[in-house]
Amino acid sequence: MTEIKNMDRFLNISYQHTDPQAVISNCLEQLEDIPAEFNFAFIYATDAMSNEYPDLLQQCKKKTGIEHWLGTLGAGIIASGQEYYDQPAVSIMLAKFDANEFTVLPLIKNISDLEALKLSDKYLTNFGIIHGDPFHQQTQHLIEDIPQQVQECFLVGGLTSSRDKQYQVADEVTTGGVSGVFFSENIPVLTNLSQGCRPIGAKHTITHAQENRVYSLRLAGQKSEPALDVLMQEYNMNSINDLKERASEVFTGLCIAGSDQSDYTVRNLVGVDLEKKVFAINDMLTEGHEMIFCERNEQTAVDDMQHMLDKIASRLKQKPKGGIYISCLGRGREQFGKNSEEIKMIHKTLGDFPLTGFFANGEIHHNKLYGYTGVLTLFI
Repeated sequence: MTEIKNMDRFLNISYQHTDPQAVISNCLEQLEDIPAEFNFAFIYATDAMSNEYPDLLQQCKKKTGIEHWLGTLGAGIIASGQEYYDQPAVSIMLAKFDANEFTVLPLIKNISDLEALKLSDKYLTNFGIIHGDPFHQQTQHLIEDIPQQVQECFLVGGLTSSRDKQYQVADEVTTGGVSGVFFSENIPVLTNLSQGCRPIGAKHTITHAQENRVYSLRLAGQKSEPALDVLMQEYNMNSINDLKERASEVFTGLCIAGSDQSDYTVRNLVGVDLEKKVFAINDMLTEGHEMIFCERNEQTAVDDMQHMLDKIASRLKQKPKGGIYISCLGRGREQFGKNSEEIKMIHKTLGDFPLTGFFANGEIHHNKLYGYTGVLTLFI
């Protein structure tokens, strides 16, 4: 399948085939006569292209003469109006930016690598799109450290979701750590995220926790209660059988300090202890922090996605020139349907424009690492 979308300063091409070499050949053919004005490209490939990814990049660079490329591998990738899974596939978006208004962030594996770049001296305001290796021990710390080193920094992006090699592209193919690109305040963008969940009840303060286990919670103005009792009350469950039947919809949101009710990182339930009235989630917990319970299913995902798109649409004065969409592996065909329904929602609300991206193993928005979210960034 071939797809070409072209708008002012942006061009999207994509292709899927059972043979990786056929994918490369088709992409090169589509890149044959592109305008010389393009000077930047995003390149995402399914992990079925892992072995061919370095060669794909080099051949695309040679064909186009474009020096600056950014991308990674995903178990699924995104193009204009289309999601690609399982088979070899590539989604490329070419762009034209003022060369003085962006700088590529090469691979960084620790904070000293970041400090050496002195990126804070580059722009007054920095908007960054970054990719990270989910298996690199410092990845989450680097996502949190970058804003400390780069003034007025707003990060979006995602973690590689390959079942094979964990490749990233930042001009060259790399692996491990974090890499990306920073844009100056002169490159206008809009961005927002969809959590895919519906909050239930109010925020609770974690009053007793160890590692990933919650022992007690407290509502404002009330006394602490056993954590599992609170969970059951919030979901109107009367027995453990109720919990077993609805377990796939039960999630917690770890609230981000100083935020409103809608800003939280979603984490799933991984176990309960009936005797101690304790439950555990897939993240470390801190006493004194706040938690909210969430419901997540197909309908809440669709509703929240539409709410996010409507909010972006209300801020747009014209059709986007191009976009990057990074969604969770648990979304896409898992929640919205097998016919690219999640991506079609974007175009139905915002119009037809070049779009690329991938399904990630963790999503980044406003310098935080999320799960189960979709992060949309538009060049306007």
